[in-house]
This record gives sequence, structure tokens and C-alpha cells, in this order.
Amino acid sequence: MPESSSSQSSASTTGLDIRPFRALTYRQQDPEHLARVSSPAYDLVTPAGRDRLARTDPHNVVRLILPVAAPGAPGAPALRSAELAAATLRRWQDEGVLVREDQPALWLYEMRPAGGGPATVGWLGAVALPPPGSSAVLPHEDTYPVAVEGRRALLAATATDLEPIVLAHDPDPEVTEVTDKVRLGPPAITVEDADAVEHLLWRVTDRHVLDRLTAALARTEAVIADGHHRFAAARANERLREAHPGTDSVLALVTPMGPGGLRVDPIHRVVPDLDMDTAVRVAATGFRVTELPTGSTRLTDTVHRWLTAEGERDFLITDGSRLVRLTDPSDGVLATVPSEAPPAWRGLDVVLAHHGLLDLLWHRPDDPDSVLIAHSVDEALQLAADRAGVALLLRAPSPSDVAAVARAGARMPRKSTLFVPKPRTGLVLRPLED
Repeated sequence: MPESSSSQSSASTTGLDIRPFRALTYRQQDPEHLARVSSPAYDLVTPAGRDRLARTDPHNVVRLILPVAAPGAPGAPALRSAELAAATLRRWQDEGVLVREDQPALWLYEMRPAGGGPATVGWLGAVALPPPGSSAVLPHEDTYPVAVEGRRALLAATATDLEPIVLAHDPDPEVTEVTDKVRLGPPAITVEDADAVEHLLWRVTDRHVLDRLTAALARTEAVIADGHHRFAAARANERLREAHPGTDSVLALVTPMGPGGLRVDPIHRVVPDLDMDTAVRVAATGFRVTELPTGSTRLTDTVHRWLTAEGERDFLITDGSRLVRLTDPSDGVLATVPSEAPPAWRGLDVVLAHHGLLDLLWHRPDDPDSVLIAHSVDEALQLAADRAGVALLLRAPSPSDVAAVARAGARMPRKSTLFVPKPRTGLVLRPLED
């Protein structure tokens, strides 16, 4: 049963081409079980978190998205782990832990935050990989080749999209209308994660609804909000597409830009093996340095006030004890930002931080060993303490900043944006074969 069905013909060559698919889901779908076997997105799971999830349930999806092969097994580490994931996936299907849906469907996905507030809604589907030069799906961040290869090897071995990328699309009133109508019915899947975010999914197979939705989304274009490495991995898997005709697509959660969509949180940097005195002294050669008193307040309280305040091209650096603000970059620091780049890109704080501070002053190349990534202030402080380094704290760009960079054909440094909330991994998987 081809997953493209009639919706493929309704897609334009310039807009999103989203297709129903026959999902692979856990046979046991009660909320408590799904909470045990699902996981955060792979790039948010720490090594300790991975072990904790794996202990929670023998069928937790983390065993697929972050497989750990036995030391000494033949082959490169990424390939060994990928083959382990593929064997585990086959076994779970043979045992009936995971079952294949009979009908192709699109899935409405809603995330309701703890304590109220606006929900995030989107549609899970197989989004066609656009041809070169298309603006249908635009990346906005650089990728790291080793990470792309790891995801590519996993995709090739399992022949399954284990978790969706996330796209933010142009708003469309018909998409909103269809979404609101589907939400009136009871969801097929509900689960609450450890952060008390409720995840609700509706399985939609009605042909009229699917045709309306796919035609409406075909009028929109999208920016990759999350999943640049997995998108690149899907593009890189030419051999896989030859083995599985018609699978030139990737599992994606398609959310609207603006109301009902995602928000952007900052991602911070940690520079290991750099003491605070040296970091401040060297930074002072290119920025104005101001020591911030924390007084009786917690350092993190001061940081969070700064993160939510308006600011222009300023950064915080800290070792967990001292907190220093960097402002007024010198002409030499500003000159490190390539003048030929689009204005939307040149104006980003993260670009100046990478070119003017990390590279020019601290002499740190942008690779995962020299510059570590932290998704929260607490994680950044812990990493800085563990690695005898300093944390570089950044504000988040706005969604409009991200879209402007993508549409200008530019790329932010890797891991510049954290679009939240993120879909829960393991609720819906997508085998590549029909």
C-alpha cells in the first residue's frame, strides 16, 4: 500500500509535500506504558540519562535511537551500534512489542505544557525531500559530519525513521481549520512526560481530511526547527532509496510558525580546560568586561533575569562562582564576522560569539571536543565544573530571526537554536518500506 496515495499528486513543486504513512507503534498503548518506553529526542539524552531510560523498561526506545554496542565488536563504532539497533528493532517486531498500522495516516500531534499556557500543534507525516534549489524545506544551522554519519548509519541499518525532524511552516488558515476540527475528537494516544508536558496524538485516515490538509500544506514552505543532522542523513542515503523505492522522504512534525507553533530557547557553550581568570583577561582584549555582583541572590537567578531582558550583542561567562558580562565588541572583533554574509546572519549574537570570542580570542575551533553544547543554564554550569572550564551563556534568537537566516540561504553555527517543546520519541515510528 503506497504511503504517498493521492496526497502526493496534490503537492506543489515549491511547497511542502507531506504524505500519509503506515506507522510502527507500540502494541501496548496505555499512558503509563508509553511513558516508560518513550524518550526525549536523542540529542537531549545525556549518557547517564540514556542508562536510566534503558533501565526503566527493556523496550525503551532509547535502545534504538542511542544503541550501545559491546566493546570489541567488529566494525566502526557507528556501524556496530546501528546493526545492534536494527537487530533489536527486528526482534521487537517479531515479538509483537511493535506493530505496523494497516492504513496510511497522518497524525495530529499536540503538546500541552505543564501549568497551562498555549499548546503546540502540528502534523506528523512523511515529508518529501525537496530537490536541490527548492525552498520548500530550508535548513538554518550547520551540521557536524560525524553526527550526520552516525544518524545515516542508523537509518540505513534500521530502514526506519525512529524519530521525527521538526519543521516550522508558513501559517495557513485551512491548516488551522482542519487542525481545530480534528482536535474535537478523542486522541488515539496520550502520554505525559517527565516535565509534565502532555502529548496527544490523533490518527487521521479520512481521505477528504487528508486531501484538504496536504493541499493546504503544499501552499506553504518550512524551516527546519529541529533535526538538521537527521535531514542531512536522509539526503545522504542514496543507496537506501535505491533499495526502498518511493522512500525519498523523512518523518517530520510540521508545526505552524507563530501561534500554535514552537518557541526558541537558547543553547549555551562550554569551553573546557579554560580557567575563569584567563577567559576574562583574554576576552577583555576585544570586549568591555563587567563583573556582575550576585549578592544574596543565586547566580542562576541573575542569569535568568538577563536571558529574558532586552540586550544588544552581550554575553555572560561564568565558572559557576563568578559572573562576567561582555559588551561593546571592538572593531577588530566585529571585523571577524564576514561582511559578505547576509545581514540577517551577521546580526546574530551566536555568530559574533563564535567568530569574535571563541575563534579570534579564545582560539577554540568549533568542534564537539573544543566547544561543548548545553541545553540549559544548569547543564552549562555542571559541564563547566566537570571539565574545568567556563560557560558562555547566550540569548535565543527569535523565530523570525531564524526564518530570515534560512531564507537568506545562510546557516547559523551548529546547535544555535533549541525549538521547544519537542515531540516524544517512540510514540510513532516510520518504516521506509511501503
